[in-house]
Amino acid sequence: MTKRRFPRLQGATGWALSAPATLAVLGFLLVPIGAVIAGTFMDPRGVFAPYISYFNSGFRTTVLFRTLQIAALTTIISLIFGFMTAYVVSRAPGKLKSLLIIAAVFPLLTGVVVRAFAWLIILGRNGILNQTLLGLGITSEPLEMLYTQGAVIVGMVYLFVPLMVLSLVGVLENIPRDVLQASSSLGASPIATFWQVLLPLAVPGLIVGAVLVFTGSFTAYATPQLLGGERQTVLATLLHQRAMVSFDWVGASTIAAIMTVITIAIVLAMSHIARRINPMAT
Repeated sequence: MTKRRFPRLQGATGWALSAPATLAVLGFLLVPIGAVIAGTFMDPRGVFAPYISYFNSGFRTTVLFRTLQIAALTTIISLIFGFMTAYVVSRAPGKLKSLLIIAAVFPLLTGVVVRAFAWLIILGRNGILNQTLLGLGITSEPLEMLYTQGAVIVGMVYLFVPLMVLSLVGVLENIPRDVLQASSSLGASPIATFWQVLLPLAVPGLIVGAVLVFTGSFTAYATPQLLGGERQTVLATLLHQRAMVSFDWVGASTIAAIMTVITIAIVLAMSHIARRINPMAT
């Protein structure tokens, strides 16, 4: 009876309950980001001078494309390994499924820096992998694996695959096995079943996982700094250098603005792709 007589009061209560969180987001997230971006348009040389200066620099554009390439490759590789792992986990029986989920997300229990240092030990010139290759006679001298783009991508994939697995397991669990069996009974090959049935139904988890992995790898700092060094400078490390070494706050703000715009654009693009593949995904 109260619900029917005071609908406006219920709406006001909902707004009142959400107001603290909304104000916190505005005050601690949107306002600082807006202030950083607005500061880039107040350069005495011109409104767009910082951006023109950034894109006229061959080094800075190389850093931008390198960061995009690393983030894209990390996302694709994480999608492949994450999907296979999540599918196996989703089809496992009860107790085994719990153990597999724990094993899949176990790396999340350690810090990012600790995991990066583990790869330093594995990929170093005197590391475990080089010593193994030398011991087996596969190589005659240690390989230069550290401070390469490959090392950064390997560290990123190891860092973000658990997030992809968590994003996909729940979605794949909710796909009835009867649907896949019906596809096979109607004459569809396993490849056709995957592309036409399983993949479209898994789109929501794929999009969520891809967004998490891409944005995380695009803005990552510790792993590229430790495994890539100065040879593999990315936007996050370049931003740190501009802000904390060169004290070029306008340059650092410009990089932050570019990263924000690209991240939002990628999220919107992935959402559009999701709607095209599966209209029920978003």
